[in-house]
Amino acid sequence: MKLISFVIPCYNSSKFMSKALDSILNVKGDIEVIIVNDGSSDTTLDVAKSFEKKYPKIVKVIDKENGGHGSGVNAGLKLANGKYFKVVDSDDWLDSASLEKVLNVLKKEDVDMLIANYVYEKEASSKEMNYLGILPENKVFNWSEIKKFPISKYLLMHSVIYKTKILRDIKLELPEHTFYVDNIFVYYPLPHIKTMYYLNVPLYRYFIGRIDQSVNEKNMIKRINEQLKVNKLMIDFFDPLSIENKKLQEYLIHYLDIMITVSSILLKIDNTKESKEKITGLWNYLKLKNPKIVKKLKLAKMTLLPRFIAIPIYKISRKIYKFN
Repeated sequence: MKLISFVIPCYNSSKFMSKALDSILNVKGDIEVIIVNDGSSDTTLDVAKSFEKKYPKIVKVIDKENGGHGSGVNAGLKLANGKYFKVVDSDDWLDSASLEKVLNVLKKEDVDMLIANYVYEKEASSKEMNYLGILPENKVFNWSEIKKFPISKYLLMHSVIYKTKILRDIKLELPEHTFYVDNIFVYYPLPHIKTMYYLNVPLYRYFIGRIDQSVNEKNMIKRINEQLKVNKLMIDFFDPLSIENKKLQEYLIHYLDIMITVSSILLKIDNTKESKEKITGLWNYLKLKNPKIVKKLKLAKMTLLPRFIAIPIYKISRKIYKFN
């Protein structure tokens, strides 16, 4: 068994995937890298094969029909031979110095999840997101020891490393042909996480700026049905109010609050008759499935205000709290 498996889902990634791969392979360690070619029409498979040939004991290549990002993660999870599991998007990369520190911790500590910082990388600037003052540093801890997450902070796929066995035990399988499934990846396993470790290092470099990115606002509005699908799956997974640990319960509600806020505000921005119907549909779905939790969603309720009030408040809040 390897210490950690890095899974890199790739779709038409030939122009930028080498940076992600080099950032991992530059570090010596008991690792494996699984490149998943998700039906690319460019030379992604050729680039992947060249890395497999250069690092035959470390790199594995999966060549499959297109199924979307979630399908790539699923394929990597089935093949992973590492004790721990980390997803790296093909247009992002890892900080090699931070990765060395992470590997050293994983060698010494046995935890269900390791958390590290991530950095928003833009063309002319970068911003590191950390969990200082929220998570205990440099020690194994549980949910009872965490502090309240502010509006600007939450766990992303980029910041977490899971124990592989936990993902398999809960039979994690992300939806295919669906964007935004990273929210499921970082939400669904949490009730099964008992021990954690936070390392205050800028491990993940999250590139933002490509016009075709799924987090581009116009693309998010265009793909709002997929966002709503993910929202509804998250509502269906479990009732956060049934979680005994109050700190974990609070965090799960916090994350659900953010996800529903994002969907609702994007629909407000779109401002079509169909969008208005979708907002009503999302909230009716939530009220039907879990009426008690509606009272707990403080941020999302803001989106129910008239459009000329809700959108400016949201944009001002985003500037003040600097959430993406």
